[in-house]
Parts: sequence; C-alpha cells; structure tokens
Amino acid sequence: MAAVRFSAAGEVLYAYLSGEVDHDAAQSLRIQLDDALVSRTPQTLVLDFSGVGFMDSSGIGLILGRQRSARTLGTTLQIQHAPAQLRRVLQLAGIRCTDAPKTEE
Repeated sequence: MAAVRFSAAGEVLYAYLSGEVDHDAAQSLRIQLDDALVSRTPQTLVLDFSGVGFMDSSGIGLILGRQRSARTLGTTLQIQHAPAQLRRVLQLAGIRCTDAPKTEE
C-alpha cells in the first residue's frame, strides 16, 4: 500500500510518496497527484521517493503520466530521493532524478 503526503513551499509542491508503488497503489496515487496538480497549479511538482521501498512498471507509468499532465499545465516535474534500486530502474526508463550523482546521468 502506498501513500502520498503533500507540502507546499512557495511555488513548489512536494509530494512525499511512501510504501509500495504497484498497480493498485498507482491508481490511487495518480488520482491524488492529478488532483493536487489541477487544484494547486504549482510551478514545480517534486515527487520525493525516499519512502518508497518497491516500485514496479506501474510506477514508471505513474511518473510519465504526471510528467505529461504537468507539462500541459506549465508545471515542471522533478524526481528526488529515490533509493538506489529505484534510481537504477528510473535511469533505465530515461527518468532523471534531480539529486542523482553525476556519475548516474
């Protein structure tokens, strides 16, 4: 089961994800993230994965879909604090973590 907690700082909206991001959890997270994007219209949405222990391909789809939604609304999407095993999966999918060491890019 995954959860998301939001925190705003100026024009930046932080979404702190936790738990396991699988097919079932991705649907719930998608609804919550889309609602926050539309209702709050931040300049930047930061998805923080520090609390995520597992993510399957549904998580990649979740990120890519939010990236499209954010772009449509004029919002920049950033990914940060992904654990090492998730960073590797993100890297293979062409998704860059903004806090990744330069050697991983």
